[in-house]
Amino acid sequence: LATGRGVMITVREALARHGGSLAGATVLIQGFGNVGGAAASLLHEAGAKIVAVSGSSGGLYNPKGLDIPALKAHMKEQGGRMAGFPQAEPISNADLLVQKADVLIPAALENQITEANAHQIQARIVAEAANGPTTLAADRILESRGIQVLPDILTNAGGVVVSYLEWVQGLSYVFWDEERVYQEMEGLMVRAFERVVQEAERRQVSLRLAAYTLGVGRVAQALQDRGLYP
Repeated sequence: LATGRGVMITVREALARHGGSLAGATVLIQGFGNVGGAAASLLHEAGAKIVAVSGSSGGLYNPKGLDIPALKAHMKEQGGRMAGFPQAEPISNADLLVQKADVLIPAALENQITEANAHQIQARIVAEAANGPTTLAADRILESRGIQVLPDILTNAGGVVVSYLEWVQGLSYVFWDEERVYQEMEGLMVRAFERVVQEAERRQVSLRLAAYTLGVGRVAQALQDRGLYP
């Protein structure tokens, strides 16, 4: 759930940078497991229109938007299968990726957006909820087409952030409730997004390269400040 919440926060911030919001934004989600399913619920609650989702049992498409709570109830009754859900038509994982939408969230496997299909992507924003869903060649194609890629190192960091917050609580002998944890996580995710955007603008590079630059810079600074432990 924490990783999915981090995806929602990152997408929200990216849309806001373009003068938009989650309310009314159209979203495609490839992968409907722990991350994709959680992101779908949170985005739906925030007013986004989830027009297509897919998982291991297939996919569903409805340009008017899917009722995510109803879909999850249906899947629970059907042993995890999407088939038979009313007011939606079947769609494959491959076809989902190239539908028109504001946001595409690949939340399944790596190497889903490749040189073969990158020219067909129609979303304005690709938010990488999975690890490495975009190949290097595809990344360059998307960048050349003006499609903003929110890199996995940033977008799916919510789970790691909450693990850090659990470590902080353990060191401090304090126990926060869920609301406090998510409040702290949101602050960290928003600040991380802003730093990455600022670095990208300062260096005139992609968000991915900016995120890597910040990460490597922090490791190098820590090494300089503290030295290498034996």
